Amino acid sequence: MPSLALRIASDHPAFAGHFPGRPIVPGVLLLDTAVLALESAAGVVTQGLAAAKFLSPALPGEALTLDYELDDAALRFEIRCDTRKVASGRFDVAPLASP
Repeated sequence: MPSLALRIASDHPAFAGHFPGRPIVPGVLLLDTAVLALESAAGVVTQGLAAAKFLSPALPGEALTLDYELDDAALRFEIRCDTRKVASGRFDVAPLASP
């Protein structure tokens, strides 16, 4: 299963309001960062988020890893910090172009 490093700057503006005094990475920021990295790495275009589970919070500055698996219709992913699962899910993908 391929893996990518996910980078979310510890000074990202989302942390100011999510949550003051005890910031965590917003789920939407995790998904946005993941989908951009996945589309680039896998060479696909996503068509929507089919499923997502947020399993534990990610904190500012944590090193995150994105594991993924692509088949004909879906891009499955898992985001983790070391061995701790942070999120998982599946994006629907556009059909791959025939050669």
